[in-house]
Parts: sequence; C-alpha cells; structure tokens
Amino acid sequence: MHLNTLAGRSYNDLMQYPIFPWILADYTSEVLDLSDPATFRDLTKPMGAQTDARLANFLERYQHLEDPGPTGEGCHKYLYGTHYSSAMIVASYLIRMEPFTQLFLKLQGGNFDIPDRLFHSIHEAWRSASEVNMADIKELIPEFFYLPDFLTNDNRFLLGTKQSGEQLNTVVLPPWAKEDQREFIRLHREALECDHVSAHLHEWIDLIFGYKQQGQPSFDANNIFHPLFYEGAVDIDKLTDDPVKKRATIGFINNFGQMPKQIFKRPHKQRKVKLSDVSEASSSVSTEHSKLFYKSVLGTFKEPIKEFRGKVGQVVSTGDKYLAAVEENKVLLPPLYNRYFVWGFPDCSAKIVTLEQDKTTSVFEGLHQGHIRCAAAVNEYTLLTAGDVPVVCVWLMKTTGTKDKAPTQLTLKKTLHGHSAPVSCLSCSNSYNLIVSGSQDCTCILWDLSKLAFLRQLQCRNGPITAICINELTGDITTCAKEYLYVWNVNGTLLASTSVTSKTHVSINCCVMSELISWDKDNVIITGSSDGIVRMWKMELVKTKSSKHSLSPPADIT
Repeated sequence: MHLNTLAGRSYNDLMQYPIFPWILADYTSEVLDLSDPATFRDLTKPMGAQTDARLANFLERYQHLEDPGPTGEGCHKYLYGTHYSSAMIVASYLIRMEPFTQLFLKLQGGNFDIPDRLFHSIHEAWRSASEVNMADIKELIPEFFYLPDFLTNDNRFLLGTKQSGEQLNTVVLPPWAKEDQREFIRLHREALECDHVSAHLHEWIDLIFGYKQQGQPSFDANNIFHPLFYEGAVDIDKLTDDPVKKRATIGFINNFGQMPKQIFKRPHKQRKVKLSDVSEASSSVSTEHSKLFYKSVLGTFKEPIKEFRGKVGQVVSTGDKYLAAVEENKVLLPPLYNRYFVWGFPDCSAKIVTLEQDKTTSVFEGLHQGHIRCAAAVNEYTLLTAGDVPVVCVWLMKTTGTKDKAPTQLTLKKTLHGHSAPVSCLSCSNSYNLIVSGSQDCTCILWDLSKLAFLRQLQCRNGPITAICINELTGDITTCAKEYLYVWNVNGTLLASTSVTSKTHVSINCCVMSELISWDKDNVIITGSSDGIVRMWKMELVKTKSSKHSLSPPADIT
C-alpha cells in the first residue's frame, strides 16, 4: 500500500485505485500447498505473458499493428490495448457492495453487464486474465486480501443467469477455501506473506512501479501498453483547440485506465527471507510466531510483576517490554498510560490519578445519575463512561494549562441511548472506528466512533453481557454472556458461539483476542471465568451444508 500511495493511487479514485498482484495460479486443488512453486503465478511476467500461447498472439498482433489512436495521430505500437487497472475493473470486482454497485451501473449505462462477463468466480477470473481472454489482463485490488464481504451477495442483487444456466450470486471460491469467504481471505493473505512471494514480489514491483514500466526494459519484459496509459503521455490542458480530440483522449483514459507513477528507476531490492531454500518453505508463515505466542502465554515468572490489594482490572502493554496494570474500577489513559481514571467511590465521584505516585490530579463529581459501572479510554482526548442509567456518555478530556498536561476537565460531548438496562462493559477500537457497549439487557450495541451514532445491535440471549473485546487487526468482536462466548464480525454477523462450561453458575469475567498476525489459523481467544480457570479458544471451520465456524478449546489454565 505504501508503494501505491507513493505512485498516486488512492481509494478515493476508481481510475487510480490501488493495485495488488495475482499471486496464485492454483485455484482447483482441495488443499493449498504454499511449499510448491507451481502454486504461484510467475511474478517476473505481466499478466499478458503468463502463458506462452497468449504472449505469442500478442506479439503477432504487435508486428502487424498500426493504430492511429483516439487523437487521430500516429502512435507507437503496443502489446496491450487494455490496462490492468481501471474504474470498470474495480467496480466489477466490488459489484456486490454499495456504493460500488451504483458506480458500476453508472459506468455500464444503468444496467448490469451480460452475466457471462460479470465477476462470478475466482478461478474463471484468473483464467480470463492470464490465459483465455486477449482483452483481459487485469490485476487484483487490496480487498482480495482483507475483505470477505465483497465476495458475498448479501444485498441480493439480481445479477442474471449465464448461458450455462448458472444463476449468479455469491462469488464461486476455489476448493481450498472450503466455500468460506473468510477462509479464502485468510489463505490468500497467508500466501501473500509467504516466503516464496516475499522472494519474488520485487520482480512484480519492477513491472508496475519500477524500471520495467517504461523504456527498453519494458520491451524486454513484454510490458508495453498503449501510449495514452502512461503518465505525461499527453497534456490535456494543451488540447484546447480541438474539443473533440480532448474528449476522445479523456474518454479513452477514463475507460481503459492509467499507469501508476514510475517511482523506481533501478531494480527493486529483494526482500530478505529467513529460509535459504524458498522452494522448501513451510506452508505456514506463522508457525514460529505461533510457538512463540503459546510459550509467552504459558510461561511464568519466579516473582510477580506487580501485586495488588484487590482484583486486577486492566493490563496494557505499552511497548519496550513494559506492562502497565491497574485494579478493578480503573482504566489507564493513553497515550503514555501513566495515569488512570478511577471510579466506584461512595459519593459517586471519579478521579484521575498518576500511576507511579498514586497522586490525584483531578476530581469529578456528578458525572452520572448514580454510580459509574464501567469506562473506556478511546484516546488522550476522549473518555467513555456508563453507569446505573442505561446510556453511554462520551466525554472530552481537556487540560487547563498544567505543566504535566494532565486532564483537568471533562466536557460531555454526547450521550448514546439504546439500551434498556444498565451498561455493564465498554470497548472501543480506533482501527475500526468503533464503540461496543454491553448491557444487562442481554444486548450489545455497535456505535460509530466518529459520528457517535447507532450502527447495529447484537443479541446475546443467554444472559447479561459480562465482557467485550475487539480485535484491532480483523475487527472481530468477542462478547461474553454468563458462561457463553460469542464471536461476531465487524458487520454484526455471528461467526461462532459456545459455552465455556456445563456449570450454569460460572460466568466469564474477561476476554482477550490474540493479534499477532491476522492470517494465522492458530489465533486464539482467551477467557477468564469465575471458576478460576483461564481458557484458550480458537475458531475452526466446520464443514456442513453451509460452512461455518466453531470454537474449540485448545487449552485450559488453572
């Protein structure tokens, strides 16, 4: 993404949308083998040269080509008259999601395209772009590596029926994805990060952003496109004398795409990989990390890091091997975590206290009607609180000229209404711009952090909500209701649920999700229950009529 940004690509412009490569060539196997080089696309070649037969057809056409171009003047010969990224390509990939559906219809004149030409299958899209279609050399977009939602037709658009009689709906996935969009994205991302791709990705960078984009190296690499695709090939502002020519040129570029800026004039350096023999690389790039994760969780110290008189309420890793921890009814304040907000006093007051000296710097009274039950710090300026009244209060923390810049004033920004019983827990995510509140009314509500507006409600019918956690990498949300554990995606779809124990008197008090690498299949959810047991859970794909996830406990720690 950094290279795309440097090259002028942006999510805000379909004509200059970020470009990602096809990295796999195997979309038919039951199991994806990342240790086999044949699994991968040849990153040294552009999409038009992936097969010798199609490249030969392009070269033959190149020898006989005389194209006057849309300006009516002669132009240099080229191999490819279409581009690997355009507004239509992006809209066609994202056709099942708004607002891209409407953008596609606008580009297509108000109607969906012929069903056989719509994006409907990963394997067919690869074959079209790499082998069978002379007018298709498209690459991928970033969503193929992080967003499973664009592969499903949740909006139930009527995309039509192919000539074979197949009705278009959700995108057909490769067999190794097990008919699950999340599994496809996870494996696709794992493939992108594997050692084989790391060892060869610089070769693709040379083609798209580097020295093989233009000049003699582009001829040698069979990477020659229509001259109007290149930056600076024509100065639109100088075409004032001929409005027809100007409209034709702009229309050509709009329809067929444009090259990113050339940001490297020399070969890009190869990324260093740990394994010397890439062809024998492990099929999982996360194996070593997973072992380290489990060792760090299960390991113990001879001496306690810190001792408290009461229950531990929050532990935060601040980097540089430093942990900050506070007791119950306290929440650490970012970004330095050297202060905490504390509540639970008989007079319903709250304080801000320094972590090391336990020195009170601010006292607040009358923040809520009744007692505060929970709080969460969004950032150094925003604090969330909730209490006996079923609302969430959003506060702005301000400093008033103190030397140490300690917050001394809380100003109510907004109250969030939606629950029918007291709010019992709060969690927030800056990465996903999200607030999640859990209540004794057995529901969780998702709020937009920027607009401070209601998004959706999650129903957990088994009891009052006791704990919430948001995964900053994936956006998945874990909610706990008595002894039940639920996992939702960021859009509120239930992914999996289970009961941590058969004992009905046990309740989950806290939970946390591992965030080492998002594509690791061994990522876990850790829960701490009132029976004194810490349990580790991971999601597994269960094959049924419709593939779904289930939670299985890999370990218990007493």
